[in-house]
Amino acid sequence: MLKPSPAAELVEAFTNTIDLESGDDDVATPGELARWLAGRRLADESLRLTSEEHRAFKDLRAGIREALDVADPVSPHRLALADAALAEVPVLVTLNRSTWGDRPQPLVPAPGQAPAQAALAYLAIGWAEVVLTGQIQRLKRCAEHTCGWVFWDSSKNNSRRWCSMRVCGNRTKSRRYAARRRDTVD
Repeated sequence: MLKPSPAAELVEAFTNTIDLESGDDDVATPGELARWLAGRRLADESLRLTSEEHRAFKDLRAGIREALDVADPVSPHRLALADAALAEVPVLVTLNRSTWGDRPQPLVPAPGQAPAQAALAYLAIGWAEVVLTGQIQRLKRCAEHTCGWVFWDSSKNNSRRWCSMRVCGNRTKSRRYAARRRDTVD
């Protein structure tokens, strides 16, 4: 079974900080986001985010979720907001192994950035790795339009469409079945 890379796990976890069905948002406030980033070692525990920095992270999250949505039309507005957030984050390509940390990483946040920008750069680098390595084919957004959960498709033939067949898959199939029955009764 193919396992996600740390970058794919990071992108998946970041994107799933909001539950679209319930509206629960794990990073609804700058403080909650700072704790989430510190918990993943993307920032120091002393990080204090401004409302503008918080908005940039939320714009990036919405843009990634949108980019992973292959079933519905893509929102150019959400992608543009995410791209605007990314445009403010310089990333350095390096050959210096000492900057790579605990795993090979030729992309690092450019030196001298504010801590929030550096954390955003780590997320941008994770997204770039997922796309450039082709893992984007396995990192998917649930096809159930009310869900939108992001998941890693570990199926052998890379054909999974729902985060959970028992919940979202059954919901979708039940709706289709009911619609077909309605059409035959009419």
